Amino acid sequence: MNESLPPESAGPDARPVAASWPADAPGWERDTLERLMFATLNEQRRARRWRNFTRLAWLVFLALVFWTLVGRGTVTSDKSLPHTAVIEIKGEIASEGDASAETVVAAMRSAFEDTGAQAVVLLINSPGGSPVQAGIINDEIRRLRAKYQKPVYTVVEESCASAAYYIAVASDRIFVDKASIVGSIGVLMDGFGFTGLMDKLGVERRLMTAGENKGFLDPFSPQTEKHRVFAQSMLDQVHQQFIDVVKAGRGKRLKETPELFSGLFWTGQQAIEMGLADQFGSLDFVAREVVKAEDVVDYTRRDNVAERLAKKFGASIGEGAVRAIKAIPALH
Repeated sequence: MNESLPPESAGPDARPVAASWPADAPGWERDTLERLMFATLNEQRRARRWRNFTRLAWLVFLALVFWTLVGRGTVTSDKSLPHTAVIEIKGEIASEGDASAETVVAAMRSAFEDTGAQAVVLLINSPGGSPVQAGIINDEIRRLRAKYQKPVYTVVEESCASAAYYIAVASDRIFVDKASIVGSIGVLMDGFGFTGLMDKLGVERRLMTAGENKGFLDPFSPQTEKHRVFAQSMLDQVHQQFIDVVKAGRGKRLKETPELFSGLFWTGQQAIEMGLADQFGSLDFVAREVVKAEDVVDYTRRDNVAERLAKKFGASIGEGAVRAIKAIPALH
């Protein structure tokens, strides 16, 4: 082999063999093939590593989804031991999320069915939200309380206003902090009107409807007196429903004043004076002094990271299916 090497390849300052050999020098084919083989092997290794990583990522994702679907909302507690069941209601009360009727009601059923739960405590920190969702939760609290003969208490943290208070009045007693915000017994419907701005800009609104009132509450059309009266009657009706629920829940404890149902809100100290709440107290206080079961078990249902990913993954698949269906040519 040594005699086939070019002279310039010898010595400490010699250039790489492949770089110094001319194309017609002996052995350059083998060197080129070796380089191609090593490059191919390296590429295969990188592809294999990436493939293994992808498989592992999918395996972890599917495991999280399985754990979420199977173990969601389970409570690891000895049901034979007495405890206080707590359910958190935080944030806006809406049709989706942790404070939806579906989520809260499922948690309440688990808590009431647990033989070790001596009482159910609603830990509320919410500015309000949907009266429909709040009404569903309120009805279910009263039904479960009568069925299982277990007391229900509400503990207010920062706020318990509007729809959140709608829920709270279904409980036996309401505990607050002296600085909590309580009340806001009212209903609102908000929106915007752009007709004046459109007139100044010279923009003409062309709205076509089938039905005399189909354009009701359109922000680009002037509000008629008929529509205003109709909307106000709806608000008054829902407001009266709210008032009736509060009166049924609080009973003679309420000290009615002209401002009680006006939509104003008060501090926890004022709420106790007005009969909207019963006394000061935290979750630990209620569990220890009222329920007499210091062990607190959380039954709150929450969407964890895996569940959110699963929902997004399912939604993306659904959107792809819809797009695929729309892409199919119509048959004539």
